[in-house]
Amino acid sequence: MVVGDFPIETDTLVIGAGPGGYVAAIRAAQLGQKVTIVEKATLGGVCLNVGCIPSKALISAGHRYENALHSEDMGIKAENVTLDFSKVQEFKAGVVKKLTGGVEGLLKGNKIDIVKGEAYFVDANTIRVMDENSAQTYTFKNAIIATGSRPIEIPAFKYSKRVLDSTGALNLQELPKSIVVIGGGYIGTELGGAYASFGTKVTILEGADEILNGFEKQMSSLVKRNLKKKGAEIITKALAKGVEETDTGVTVTYEANGEQNKIDADYVFVMVGRRPNTDELGLEQVGIEMTDRGVIKIDKQCRTSVSNIYAIGDIVEGPPLAHKASYEGKIAAEALAGHPAEIDYLAIPAVVFSDPELASVGYSEQQAKEEGIAVTAAKFPFAANGRALSLNQTDGFLKLVTRKEDGIVIGAQIAGPNASDMIAELGLAIEAGMTAEDLAMTIHAHPTLGEITMEAAEVAIGSPIHIVK
Repeated sequence: MVVGDFPIETDTLVIGAGPGGYVAAIRAAQLGQKVTIVEKATLGGVCLNVGCIPSKALISAGHRYENALHSEDMGIKAENVTLDFSKVQEFKAGVVKKLTGGVEGLLKGNKIDIVKGEAYFVDANTIRVMDENSAQTYTFKNAIIATGSRPIEIPAFKYSKRVLDSTGALNLQELPKSIVVIGGGYIGTELGGAYASFGTKVTILEGADEILNGFEKQMSSLVKRNLKKKGAEIITKALAKGVEETDTGVTVTYEANGEQNKIDADYVFVMVGRRPNTDELGLEQVGIEMTDRGVIKIDKQCRTSVSNIYAIGDIVEGPPLAHKASYEGKIAAEALAGHPAEIDYLAIPAVVFSDPELASVGYSEQQAKEEGIAVTAAKFPFAANGRALSLNQTDGFLKLVTRKEDGIVIGAQIAGPNASDMIAELGLAIEAGMTAEDLAMTIHAHPTLGEITMEAAEVAIGSPIHIVK
């Protein structure tokens, strides 16, 4: 131990200040714990700084630009629409700054000690926190690990000036004329779509049969169609083989349909998934059990194999979603404070900010059938909704999945404008054990997109009003 490195004591120590860690810290402090949070980079983690928030700012700006160019159907025609991409980046940075400043204010307001540096476990009650200049020991009664994940790097596509991960893709200061996106999952589709909205020529290479493989084909095909309208090319069943880089661009080699092809572009974005940040924490020092994939094993209270250490977010099983991490953070904080909280993923939503937006919660029709649950699937199209028509955004549908025996809502899928907001009502319906009749009998304001939920519920109970049965 460094001379003068006297251990600092705390009740609960949280490692990582992303959407899992900072939420866990706040909830633990609310429950009477003395809390210390350690973050090696920036408060807010990947989500706030280089993920969810900045990508949505970029996507929103892209939609504004598109609307300015293409609103002739509504009688609006703009001359000489210009794009200052550096101002777009300034807007995005301003949004991020407001939110990260807000997180700092919330932590301080809850009397949480914020420590900058990298944490390393010494034993089950001790960590060392190191920065460039010093090291400090902390002792704790309980710890919550919330270190998140990082983009996976493909050996043939090492990150560089023109081979970018999601962070680099979000921070380009000039609008590229062309990009190749490797990976048609939600990150690749969102960022590819955002740049396509600004007029960049986008090529998406996806190894599977379809982009957005986790969603029903009827949903992903709408996104595919709109990407193509924006001039994007989508190549599925494609294997990215390698890249040649020059000062001015890249040449990507890929294989599809048994043939080798090349594409020239300004940049290549590598969006093939994320890896849990569990490898540099000294977890082996403590004996924390992990899976072969490097994720930490937890119980229903987010407790690891070491009883006073908890783990949440991207470093445990399940999808790498910010809202999942926040939810688990609250559970872990309540569990260590002695409350009987347990995780329940029944109604965890998944959202893609594509065009149109996609959202799902609970069971899909297919998943229900695979589990032997007899269900009814009821659909209602956005094209039959007054608000969607007035927005001139009629692509899409809402599908309600209900149990045949009692009409209870067990799942929903939405493709359409504001799907990301609309899915919340369906999540609540599932959590509350509501039936399709409960939704159908709930008065929804008119004219709103929210009425589509009510209309689909009416289809489910066999009494649709605004489509013919």
